Amino acid sequence: MIKKIILKLLNSIFGRILPSSIFLKIKYKINTGCSLNLENPKTFNEKLQWLKIHDRNPQYTKLVDKYEVKKIVASLIGEEYIIPTIGVYDKFDDIDFEKLPNEFVIKCTHDSGGLVICKDKKNLDIKEARKKINKCLKTNYYYLGREWPYKNVKPRIIIEKYMTDESNIELKDYKVFNFNGEPKIIQVDYNRFVNHKRNLYDIDWNYIEASFQYPTDFKRKISRPENLNKMLELAKILSKNIPHVRTDFYSIGDKIYFGELTFYSESGFGKFEPDEFNYKFGEYLILPNEKRKNIIKKI
Repeated sequence: MIKKIILKLLNSIFGRILPSSIFLKIKYKINTGCSLNLENPKTFNEKLQWLKIHDRNPQYTKLVDKYEVKKIVASLIGEEYIIPTIGVYDKFDDIDFEKLPNEFVIKCTHDSGGLVICKDKKNLDIKEARKKINKCLKTNYYYLGREWPYKNVKPRIIIEKYMTDESNIELKDYKVFNFNGEPKIIQVDYNRFVNHKRNLYDIDWNYIEASFQYPTDFKRKISRPENLNKMLELAKILSKNIPHVRTDFYSIGDKIYFGELTFYSESGFGKFEPDEFNYKFGEYLILPNEKRKNIIKKI
């Protein structure tokens, strides 16, 4: 009960006036049960909190914008990897549903979770969709976890083509964790809207017996994508010169589609089981200040 009250205060105007370091230390303690060490971070989650405060490349704002990032990614790897955009709107009521195809996906460009999937237009509850999207449009995602790239993203609506993989039900999400341009871990999310599962693999597609935030299913054998090497090649290009970014892709047959770029997985509050993987991921993530320390040691 006390935790809920504190979280409610953090998400209120009171939370907005707190310095990021204090806000994150409080929220980190509530979400993980651990104290946040920003002076000498060791775990992956701690280092993500450090990056929120210290790694403020202005380019990141466009990279988290679900509309603007498409232009940047297309210029780097090619238009053929971009999911077709049907329309972009400032307001929900600007959408002309009569002109939309039968299937489509509605997203907010400035957040995580502002999503409506339409598989049959005649059964879409437009009233509920409007309610959800309008609520998201009014929310500044930055204040929920101090993921600063989202602070100045213009809230808009993007509608994309609806697609599924070989399951004909959903798109498995292949999320590549990259560290200074080097892919290390691949996270595969599936059954996301029914019984969300998440498997982890190394870049050679060896299953990792660990879970991250959502349960893993060691019995579920997810086949190595035929285009895995190409996916990793694209991940390297998109993550070049960035301490850490997750590059998300979808695989449909022999085609790869770009999903999004994520700088702070689970906002840096995700639960690892066993916890040693929190430290393992942390070893991969070399912070800019750690690079300077290593250079000084060599000198």
